[in-house]
Amino acid sequence: MKRSLVAGGAGFIGSHLCERLLSEGHSVVCVDNLCTGSKVNLASFGDDSQFQFVQADVTGQFEFENEFDHIWHMASPASPPRYMELPMETALANTVGTSNLIKLAVESNATFLFASTSEVYGDPLEHPQVEEYRGNVDTRGDRACYDEGKRFGETLSYIAQETQGLDARIVRIFNTYGPRMDPRDGRAMVDFIVRSLLDEPLRVFGDGSQTRSFCYVDDMVEGLFRAGTMEAARGCVINLGSPWEMTILQLAELILEIRGVDLPIEYGPLPDRDPVRRRPDITQARNVLGWQPNVAPNVGIPIVVEWMSTRLKTN
Repeated sequence: MKRSLVAGGAGFIGSHLCERLLSEGHSVVCVDNLCTGSKVNLASFGDDSQFQFVQADVTGQFEFENEFDHIWHMASPASPPRYMELPMETALANTVGTSNLIKLAVESNATFLFASTSEVYGDPLEHPQVEEYRGNVDTRGDRACYDEGKRFGETLSYIAQETQGLDARIVRIFNTYGPRMDPRDGRAMVDFIVRSLLDEPLRVFGDGSQTRSFCYVDDMVEGLFRAGTMEAARGCVINLGSPWEMTILQLAELILEIRGVDLPIEYGPLPDRDPVRRRPDITQARNVLGWQPNVAPNVGIPIVVEWMSTRLKTN
């Protein structure tokens, strides 16, 4: 039986990854300090005999009796409102936390998957973004704790790969959505859905012409699983995300259409350093992993609307 450690496994994507690994016959240890994750996300599989939850911070000291076959580093706040509330914690999770998990991976001779982000490209001057693009980034500002933390986490993974023989895989995750998203997440997809359920005006920053590409969580987890377990992915940096690009205004209008409501759209100033365009080139994912997303937004978003509606009623 394969043994996996998922750091940040009580988070949105991390919990789906834990569930997938269990379905593949792995025993899973989930490590999370619950600063943005939640035990609620573990409810559907938390009683599985092959699952263990450990409340701990990856930036601290922790020991395990057994070695692991796979280590998945998903531990970091990911939405701008949350990492701006926790800037030091975010930066350290992606640097000190990465160093600690790399040490454990080397000791276990485990594969190590670092969940990086499309934010390493900053406000990109190339479109779509390929893995070789070095980005248009800033070491200062409200977003730097996340953007630069992830960039340095990639560097640590590379150094360990070159000097210690670490079996490292880096995935750059683009916007992902699905059940278990935090209603307080603050990003456009969640904010629009929650506001539409509360019959409140939708709030668009700027003129809404900035673009994003939204990947359904089941597709994302399939890509993560392949990237973390396939030999072909060893040493690779791979974009994971949807090539279906839409403007933020189009997203707002689609959610209103799905909800069947007619609510006003209000406009506000664009946040500082907010990327204008964002879409991954997934040629590498297709070639190395045989992966591409299958769930279109008009199929995935209604699932999230239903889930979020139930979540809001229970809170």
